[in-house]
Amino acid sequence: MCGARFVEKTPSSKILFERAKSVLPGGVSYSIRYFDPYPIYVSRAEGQRIWDLDGNAYTDYWMGHGALIMGHGYRPVIEAVKNQLEKYGHVGFPHEWEVRLAEQVSRMMRSIELLRFTNSGTEAAMYSIRLARAYTGKRFVGKFEGGWHGSYDCLHLGVNPPYDLPGSLGILPESLKYTVILPYNDLEGIRRLVRSLDLAAIVVEPVLGAGGAIPAEPEFLKGLRELCDELDALLIFDEVITGFRLSLGGAQQVYGVKPDLTILGKILGGGFPVGGFGGRRDVMELLDQLKRPDPRKRVFQGGTFAANPITTRAGYTLLRDLNENPEIYRKINELGERARRGIEEAFEKHGLTGYTTGLGSMIGIHFTPEKPRDARYAQLNRDLKLARSFFKHMLDNGVVYLTRENPHLFISVSHTREDIEKLIALAEDFAKTSSTL
Repeated sequence: MCGARFVEKTPSSKILFERAKSVLPGGVSYSIRYFDPYPIYVSRAEGQRIWDLDGNAYTDYWMGHGALIMGHGYRPVIEAVKNQLEKYGHVGFPHEWEVRLAEQVSRMMRSIELLRFTNSGTEAAMYSIRLARAYTGKRFVGKFEGGWHGSYDCLHLGVNPPYDLPGSLGILPESLKYTVILPYNDLEGIRRLVRSLDLAAIVVEPVLGAGGAIPAEPEFLKGLRELCDELDALLIFDEVITGFRLSLGGAQQVYGVKPDLTILGKILGGGFPVGGFGGRRDVMELLDQLKRPDPRKRVFQGGTFAANPITTRAGYTLLRDLNENPEIYRKINELGERARRGIEEAFEKHGLTGYTTGLGSMIGIHFTPEKPRDARYAQLNRDLKLARSFFKHMLDNGVVYLTRENPHLFISVSHTREDIEKLIALAEDFAKTSSTL
């Protein structure tokens, strides 16, 4: 719980949270945005900073759930959206920007021959699973401990311990009947679990997000590719977080592994609501109304705001700029490596047991006895008291991220070396006093 200093600085957020509780369940629109005694309410955002209603500034490492790779208020996107609004906003008809964005994605991610847009990563995951089952004619889907793919029923399992229980009320056992939970970074364990199954697909985050920013080991994704080929199952990469963050071609470019389908979101929309999924032509053509005019013989996907002009123009503008300025990745990846190394060194210097994980501009911080290589170890062995105290320490000193219990941070182009050195210095200050916690 945040202390007296936080409460003293944020009276306006407290007042607004009391209002919010009367109209929003729990006072928020997404439970991970809440922390004790109340969350900050943002009044302004620019670059790597946000300001609350009382004018307090924070260095933001949450960056719109990782969607804002250029930082808040990236001017080319803002200007493009303003221009688009003056022409037309939502029309419900095809337009040039959905075509431009799809072309840009296909150029950047070579595995994506055809693409469809949705309004969220959850929708994209849902349609990908439906598509995989339709293409293979099989039923079972493998997903990993700690893997988060949105709130679609058959994937809302195995996110947090105990892994055999659904992650929400209201999910029917029948919805989970054909979901199998797999151990991350453990190929032999996976083989034992799936070898006798009617397996349609394995869906995997190349770097676990909510599971603690834990990367796949170098041979793990290659092994999954080989296993899916052996079993005639589809390999689906969930690159909602890693897509366009780790490189121009996402994690699949970094690891050199080509999935059959890729789930996208976050950065794809340039800061606006988005999702998408794409991949092999022969798989995606199951959605094609020209090739399959009978709706009963094709896979359905659609949505009122899918591929809307605001999102697709924003996304195209951002991806075009990333493609034209690949040095961006060198900068944010170097900052990420400096942060991970510096935080770990600060902990070690003062005898605090804690580790960092991540890849590129993704950072996970773990108060565990050893460095985790999977979500099971990270989630079952973490010191929640230390994690919450670390969050409070950072917040009191003008640094914000989510979540309290599971720190995973994102670096944007707007972050500076000075920001990272401050983050490391604050980690060292925390480590110095942690023995009294």
